[in-house]
Amino acid sequence: MAKGYWINVFRAIKDPAKVEAYRNLAGPAMQAAGAKFLVRGMPAKTYELGQMERVVVIEFDSVEKAIATHDSPGYQAALKALGDGADRDLRIVEGV
Repeated sequence: MAKGYWINVFRAIKDPAKVEAYRNLAGPAMQAAGAKFLVRGMPAKTYELGQMERVVVIEFDSVEKAIATHDSPGYQAALKALGDGADRDLRIVEGV
């Protein structure tokens, strides 16, 4: 079974306190689901139409596990804490 990956780009951080509250709830919810953080931070370099925006890549055992984690009560609580604190682009993709 192929792994599942979250690719999360923070397009704008509007309220760092809300982002921190989100991280404090989201991290434990993801780790409880067996998530492995592979990338967290700003790009070292961008090319073509790349944007200098914070990127997070998280590995899960499967796409189904990634989706279930997103829809879980723990992660939904993290999203509620984030509210309008950031504009994000979150994608769940299947590994090769």
